[in-house]
Amino acid sequence: MKWLLRILFLLVAVFGLIIGALLLMPGDKLATILAEQVRAQTGRDLKLTGDVNLSFWPVLGMETGPVTFGNAPWAGPEPMLSAESLAVGVDASALISGDLRIKRVIAENPVLRLELSDGRGNWELSAPETVAPASTTSGAVPQGQQGEVTLDHLKLTNARLLYIENGATKFDFANVDLAASWPDIAAPLKVQAQMAAPGGAVDVDLSIQDLPAYASGVVTPLDLTLTAPGGDFAFDGRVNLAGEMAGSLRAETTSTERMLAAFGQAGMGVPLGLGRAADVSAQMTYTQDGRISLRNMVAQLDDNRLTGEADIVISDPPQITARLDAGDLDLSRFNDGAATGGASQASPATPQNEGWSTAPIDASALALANGKIRLKANSIAVPGLTLGPSDLTLNLDRSRAVLQMNPATLFSGQLNGQVVANNRNGLSVGGNLTADGINVQQALSTLGGIERLSGTGSGSFEFLGVGQTEDQIMRSLSGKGRVDVGRGVISGFDLDRLMGRGGGEAGTTAFNSLSASFNIDQGVLRNDDLLMSLDNFRADGSGRVGIGNRDIDYLFTPVALRANSGNGIAVPVRIVGPWSNPSIRPDLTKVIEAAAEGKAKELEDEAKQKVFEKVGNELDTTITDSDQIEDAIKNKLEDELNKGLLKLFGGN
Repeated sequence: MKWLLRILFLLVAVFGLIIGALLLMPGDKLATILAEQVRAQTGRDLKLTGDVNLSFWPVLGMETGPVTFGNAPWAGPEPMLSAESLAVGVDASALISGDLRIKRVIAENPVLRLELSDGRGNWELSAPETVAPASTTSGAVPQGQQGEVTLDHLKLTNARLLYIENGATKFDFANVDLAASWPDIAAPLKVQAQMAAPGGAVDVDLSIQDLPAYASGVVTPLDLTLTAPGGDFAFDGRVNLAGEMAGSLRAETTSTERMLAAFGQAGMGVPLGLGRAADVSAQMTYTQDGRISLRNMVAQLDDNRLTGEADIVISDPPQITARLDAGDLDLSRFNDGAATGGASQASPATPQNEGWSTAPIDASALALANGKIRLKANSIAVPGLTLGPSDLTLNLDRSRAVLQMNPATLFSGQLNGQVVANNRNGLSVGGNLTADGINVQQALSTLGGIERLSGTGSGSFEFLGVGQTEDQIMRSLSGKGRVDVGRGVISGFDLDRLMGRGGGEAGTTAFNSLSASFNIDQGVLRNDDLLMSLDNFRADGSGRVGIGNRDIDYLFTPVALRANSGNGIAVPVRIVGPWSNPSIRPDLTKVIEAAAEGKAKELEDEAKQKVFEKVGNELDTTITDSDQIEDAIKNKLEDELNKGLLKLFGGN
């Protein structure tokens, strides 16, 4: 019995001496041994700085100071992993059986660089190739065969994560805390990450259902949720090693501006009606060339609901192609201040009823994207007016937007043509439109505050304005156009009463047709060929309309067609003053001048007639005009002269 106890004591002593030797071995010597083993197993360089502490059972572990782990030979000189400290532990009993069960990997301030090129990932580890022996036993296990690999706990604190694909950095996130676990070969890989962001933090939860299949390039189920200040995203679908994805996507925001700020887009205001609060769902497909396809899309943007599909190319700026349908689209508060408390676009120093706004127009949104968006809607309400059923196409190209109407329903009629906003070198707006069936009173009231003219019209309009404010644009307007209106009414004066005929509705003038052409220069519209047809009158007009100054100076001349034996009586009407309250009155100066000219002619004719009668009596003849007076006097003188000569020469 004594010899058995001595043998056991000797074995314990030898084992203790071996363990003690390892524990007492200098840190740099342990680091060298570990680095050689890692290189033998992975082909990568491992550099350990500072003391290396080991544990053996039940966890074979290591703790070290600053560490770097080499990259794949094709991935460049930067290490795949570096950290200020690293702790690694594996299950010792599982390791004896051939499995690698990683109990923990903990790193402080690490930098993890993941690279993918031509289908190869720098995270794929394999031992260096060795020359096979000349002969092997038929039952030997192949050299490269490995057991199961699992991960119980991975923790990276204050990490920097980079993902590089084919030489291009896809993302670079700093100040990231990351935790991951893959406790069993059949269990999903679960990853949680948190990153500091303006206004809070971004949290990511990711689950890959079959990690071995994913690592081998097989398409694998993926669940992903992202929560950020102002909203969250959720994806449920499938993914492959190249990062391509297909599945169900949902994005919900309570403050889109806060979410944009969290991802580095601070200061980007979202117009009310376009998703300050949003709920978007779709079937999404993402390909490795940066293309996103959204199908069966439903987007609730504030109080507006849109459906359709979209294709997006991730670039700077993004390229968007979309086809959307909306019911009643309300953008009437598009210019309202931002949700964060921004001021309205209207200038407080320039009330809208006194002139155009002098507030600067922010047209930076024209640079947010390029592409083509087609929209069909039952109605579209924008500031100041509402469109009916419309088919619109918006083309965006480098800060230039072209809105094509195919057609648009406006003022109870239809508009065809296009409107352009260009902010490449300062803001300019222009258009080329044709209109049919337009309610003239609605159009003039909405666009210029003019309420007195009503009817249904058609026409064409070309225009161009330049400026950074509404006031500058209106004062710079140039263009031309034509208007044709059918039966209508002018309120504010009664042409029948003015012409002394009475009848009709008091204070109004009904007309059968109206036509006019015009030119615009420096915000002033001029017209010289207005023609209005009424039952008993014809009216002509000419003058100026100050679009920039919002005033008018126009002479309207009606002519009574049945008066004065059909020659007509003209009573001009002058319209002068601001659009909101112009003065409409007969131009009495013109009337008096015309009447005075008529009376003078009447007196002249009466005097002439009396002269003709007096001279006729004296000359004993009938005279009807001034030319006959001279002839009658000549004839009388000849008669008297002949009588005198006859007496002189003794004749009868």
